[in-house]
Amino acid sequence: MSDPDVSLRRLVEEDAESFWAVRLRALREHPEAFGRSYEESRATPIAAVRERLGIASAPPNGVALGAFLGGALVGTAGVARQEPERQRHKATLWGVYVAPEARGRGVARRLVAEAIVHARALPDLEQIHLMVGERSLGARAIYASLGFVPYGREPRANRLGPGDYLDEDLMVLFLVEGPAG
Repeated sequence: MSDPDVSLRRLVEEDAESFWAVRLRALREHPEAFGRSYEESRATPIAAVRERLGIASAPPNGVALGAFLGGALVGTAGVARQEPERQRHKATLWGVYVAPEARGRGVARRLVAEAIVHARALPDLEQIHLMVGERSLGARAIYASLGFVPYGREPRANRLGPGDYLDEDLMVLFLVEGPAG
């Protein structure tokens, strides 16, 4: 289902303030869904966010996408190509989040699908990887519906607090057929 009231577009450096507000909200409200904590992220200077957003959304590095409802940024997703020369055939899906007021509209699925479209346009990109927390059942279902398949699990990938660990499932989407491994 696609909601005509929600529009998607590439985020640019001028979106840094709204992007960072949404990102901090995501980290605060859903610490189990991200590898960085709200506490360590909130002191990040907006200039650094602006620079990272500009780099993240510049081809052939990848794309940072935003979903807008009534002019307000309500969702994000990005794809970032790996840096090392021998790993530039791979990218990582990152920062997938939709604010509660925009959920149930198919926004997360649209964001991820659009990120895949942008990734397919990157030269020589062959696969997209992601990590999804074991408690994020809805996210895992979206990823699987778009073709991502699990290939492993990292036990205790994140420590949320004393004795509270979160395993993460590793998933991949192959954009091109490759030799059998």
